Amino acid sequence: MKKLTMLALLTSTLLMGGCWGEKETKIEKDSVQEAKGQTYKFPLTGKRVEERPEQRAVAVVINNHPQARPQTGLAAADVVYEVLVEGDMTRFLAIYQSEQPKEVGPVRSARDYFIDLAKGYDSLFIAHGYSPEAKERLFSGEIDQINGIQHDNTIFMRDASRKAPHNSYIQFDKMYEQAEINGYKMKGMPDRLNFLKSSDAIAGAEQKAPSVQINYSSKPAFQVEYKYDADKKEYERFVGEEQQVDRETKKAVSAANILIIEAEHRVTDGEGRLDINLSSGGNAYLLQNGVVHTAEWSNVDGRILPFKDGAPMGFVKGKTWINIIPASKGLNKMVTLRNN
Repeated sequence: MKKLTMLALLTSTLLMGGCWGEKETKIEKDSVQEAKGQTYKFPLTGKRVEERPEQRAVAVVINNHPQARPQTGLAAADVVYEVLVEGDMTRFLAIYQSEQPKEVGPVRSARDYFIDLAKGYDSLFIAHGYSPEAKERLFSGEIDQINGIQHDNTIFMRDASRKAPHNSYIQFDKMYEQAEINGYKMKGMPDRLNFLKSSDAIAGAEQKAPSVQINYSSKPAFQVEYKYDADKKEYERFVGEEQQVDRETKKAVSAANILIIEAEHRVTDGEGRLDINLSSGGNAYLLQNGVVHTAEWSNVDGRILPFKDGAPMGFVKGKTWINIIPASKGLNKMVTLRNN
């Protein structure tokens, strides 16, 4: 993976400081406008809303085993990370803020890198189970969390039509009740992402990208494709050549922004568990509005964000999916961009 030199790091830091300062000023202006009675915006999608969206973000680890599909509530998440776990399979961390579905799942066990990603949004962290490393961090009080190990068949309900561990679902109303019992604050929206006008997102793009394929695994069940719908201005998600939809609503899983990054992966034990370097930065693709930008990514206060020549890039309004692939294989080998 491309390493940043000290000079580049210093330059990036200076640029980031200036640009993020501009972002904060824009947010302050938005706040003034909101105070004058104009509509508010959801912090993670940029979409307008009539009431101030004060709810805290909730991060849920969601199962992506073929026996867990189709998932429930996945289409409602504002931001979704897709990350490898042991067994050459992927798992999701879904961040909810603008929508609170009735039920989400199947919920799966935590890994320490999921905790790191959830902290970037000051989220309440939801999982069912944990690796030894994740368990130690969760029980240290590092993050507010509710886990299915302690709340099986109460807050986390089992679906009899599916086999464990692919049948645990979190009930959001019961989750909020437990959060209150635990003394967790559920007010306080996360910091806003940086959003662009749709027309600005096309400027500087390298090529059209109506579809992109990500080969996480030689197994067809973990070969992902996003296809751009020009009418919706969103990328719809396909897995193993089948369109991914919500189990309950039948709504297509889609996103306005697709960020694909490469990060160093290292096997840490005999079970095949991974350590993933989410702090050093590296190469990335950002797909928006049917075009692709070559970019770099950086970790900014726990969030994986795109940069171009050291300057932060913005997202278009809507949902965002972030796909993390091993740097040892790289974008050129694992990702196929199609321009027709």
